Amino acid sequence: MSTDLILVADGNTGRGQRIANALEAAGYICRVAPHGAEGLEVALSEHPCVVVAQAELPLVDAGKLAEIMRANPRTRSARFLFLGIEAKPGELQGGVGDICLGASVETNEILDAVDILLDRQQRIALLEESAGADREFEGELSELRPAELVQLLYQRGATGRLTLTPELPDGSSPCGTILVVQGEITAAESGAVRAEKALFRMLDWRVGGFHFEPSEVEGGVEIEAPTRSVLAEGLRQLDELNSLAPKFPPFESPVRLSVDRSELPQVVHPLTQEVLGLIESVDCVGDVVDQCGHSDYRVLRTLYTLADRGIIEFGRVRLAPPETLGSVLFSEAQCRRLRSFAQAGLVRDSAVPDAKLLVVAANEGMANQFAALLSKVPGAEVSPRFERGQVCCTDLEAMARLDVDGDFGIELVHVPADPAYAALWPFAGHRALGTIFLLEASVGESAAGFAEIGRTLTRLPGARTFHVVLLASGERLSPDELRDNLSLIDDASLFLLPVEQGKDPSSLLRSLFARIVP
Repeated sequence: MSTDLILVADGNTGRGQRIANALEAAGYICRVAPHGAEGLEVALSEHPCVVVAQAELPLVDAGKLAEIMRANPRTRSARFLFLGIEAKPGELQGGVGDICLGASVETNEILDAVDILLDRQQRIALLEESAGADREFEGELSELRPAELVQLLYQRGATGRLTLTPELPDGSSPCGTILVVQGEITAAESGAVRAEKALFRMLDWRVGGFHFEPSEVEGGVEIEAPTRSVLAEGLRQLDELNSLAPKFPPFESPVRLSVDRSELPQVVHPLTQEVLGLIESVDCVGDVVDQCGHSDYRVLRTLYTLADRGIIEFGRVRLAPPETLGSVLFSEAQCRRLRSFAQAGLVRDSAVPDAKLLVVAANEGMANQFAALLSKVPGAEVSPRFERGQVCCTDLEAMARLDVDGDFGIELVHVPADPAYAALWPFAGHRALGTIFLLEASVGESAAGFAEIGRTLTRLPGARTFHVVLLASGERLSPDELRDNLSLIDDASLFLLPVEQGKDPSSLLRSLFARIVP
């Protein structure tokens, strides 16, 4: 049995007790509080590791409870699981790394979320132990994200330099530095980018290393907002950026004015004015983003709005030929990111298990067709039953293994969408890279069959979904189908995958799996 104490705070005592019973059955020690005031009393006396709190707590609501506990050195390390609210980063007064789940959450989702929170807490505790008396420490970004590191420095009241050396999807590794004085961020820099813009960009770095060195900090204050406020805003913008990414243009896209300069509005927002001025002197979207002083999200949002109004237009991106080195499907940088994802939370230097990717098909024909595509890719091993086309849509079956870098790969698992298998869905989705939903050209009809499993899997912590439409030779997706199913583009990633006899599918699958890499 775990010795970690879980505090369940819920004004509905029956519901709170049911949650506590499930946690105790999983081996945890629990206390139940009927309102926020008693929850605070329990927290101050017993120091829980995780607090599971309904957002609308009587007397002291969940946000205020988290704020008070964060301010107390004895309880500030507790992690919060907020229930009953679809929150974005910064909307509640909890800390970085807390989790929010909706009102209709299932018990097994709560158990998974508690496991994730305890894992984060244990990684931070190990890091603090290894820091030593001189308070210097280092580690991997796959174990602790930049936001968690900054919060750790804030809680310790540290003064010094945090250096990040990421491995980005394009293979580059820009160096980033964050300066803190008594826990408060005073400056940030990455290349030519500085202050909040640099900090917000670094919050999205997920793979690479970090090193903190205690030292006197020289230079002026570039970031004046309190650390908690600037982190909350950075995470909010990062969340918006990731959710709107399918709508934003690629950084490589050429950009130009589509109207005469004299037709531009005379009075515009300073950000819009700066973006319009840059467009006349740069070649592509990435140059505008880098040279503008505002955050990446705000610049991309402005570019999107200007294009939507017909003031600017984006050109077509010229794609470089696929890399000839390394995996057929993955670049070297992508291989490193996949390996880091699979290794997250494991003991350092332990064997890395294969990553897991779920596949849900509209029918057995779609599943077998997708497996047939995979079988043509070097390094892909399709399971015997799929090779023989003997799998039906109600089978929970290993589909294939994709080689990533020799001794590490991705296991594709076919999961049935039949509600009779609903109890298996959360277990299948635990620690998965994501879920591929295979659709027919009649997208709406296919997607309707995924409604229940889709709701379950997308509620899991860190869930990612991808909709793939398999198109037979000469088949096209009608404008009506696209118009009626725009939510698939907004809520996930939509891919059209033509299936043509005699053609190597590697380049198409490479594009698909590039988006699946975390």
